[in-house]
Amino acid sequence: MQVKIKDQPFYIQSTAVLFGLILLVYVLSTLADILVPLAFAAFLAILLNPLCNRLQRYKIPKFLAIVIAMLIMILAIATVFYFLSTQIVQFGDSLPMLQKKFESITTELKNWLQTTFGLEIAKQEQMLKEALNHSQAMVGRTLNGVLGTLAIIFLLPVYIFLMLFYKTLILNFLYEVFSEENSKKVSDVLSETKTAIQSYIVGLLIEMIIVAIMNSAALVLLGVKYGILIGCIGAILNLIPYLGGIIAIALPVLMATVTKDGYSTQLGIIIAYIVIQFIDNNILVPRIVSSKVQINALMSIIVVLLGNQLWGVSGMFLSIPFVAVLKIIFDRIDDLKPWGKLLGDNVPTHHMGEKWGGRSKRKAVLPDKADS
Repeated sequence: MQVKIKDQPFYIQSTAVLFGLILLVYVLSTLADILVPLAFAAFLAILLNPLCNRLQRYKIPKFLAIVIAMLIMILAIATVFYFLSTQIVQFGDSLPMLQKKFESITTELKNWLQTTFGLEIAKQEQMLKEALNHSQAMVGRTLNGVLGTLAIIFLLPVYIFLMLFYKTLILNFLYEVFSEENSKKVSDVLSETKTAIQSYIVGLLIEMIIVAIMNSAALVLLGVKYGILIGCIGAILNLIPYLGGIIAIALPVLMATVTKDGYSTQLGIIIAYIVIQFIDNNILVPRIVSSKVQINALMSIIVVLLGNQLWGVSGMFLSIPFVAVLKIIFDRIDDLKPWGKLLGDNVPTHHMGEKWGGRSKRKAVLPDKADS
């Protein structure tokens, strides 16, 4: 006789789910170097798929259509990097002057700490040296992350090409692996997933361009050196949900501190970035990024932090579209619909406990009325 997990007591069900989650997290963590490039490649392949289909409608062979689509993508990315590199070259020319200014500010800060708190300069330098020693492990992890990113860059074109080339094979596998009566659900999940990922990535790119323009304009008007470069970097950092915006504010504030006297510019930067973040979070994200990725704010923060813990910066970026795909799947499976509701942003007006609590109270009152 077959024993189903859902027929077992709750503690057995929860234990099975917990072990399943532990195994899943272990596999995702262990195979991160393989799965992260594959995940990025899958998202970009879905993004390029409409362009490939359009090129094939013009009687262009599949192989050539994929190559053209990828060349267009590479050209767009190269244009962005060329623009940023020209700004970085200008920044490099002023680096010696910025370094002297930074050393001057550091000396003033050390003297202020000694005067105000009685902390000797030698003690401050010792504490700074210890902090740098402790941060070596973090630097090593960052270096590994950079090397991992370079590996992703070289592997991505290969993965994207092969995924687009074998698209029909992959789709047929997904249909055949499930029973025939579930074909409609599989088709709906694949269609919604494709639409959600495409609209999410395109929306992110549009949002990034608008935020870069607003950041750069604000910094240039405030007279911050290399405002265009810092504004663009801030827009790229803004792609990291919630946490990237904080780092994006710190960069221009630090630049203004090094290059300008007083603190009025820093205050202006903070006010400008708060306004930009308000516009981004309340206008751009709801209307441009995607109405298809309907994940509530609490779950978004949690999955972003979990993604960072699992796959670092790549995990932070991939977490939102990944959970959006999970929600699409959960909404199509009856036993998983409560999890889909938990992830979604549709907040009910009352909880089910109020309904049952109200009924139990009415039942308790009825006998008293009968007795009277």
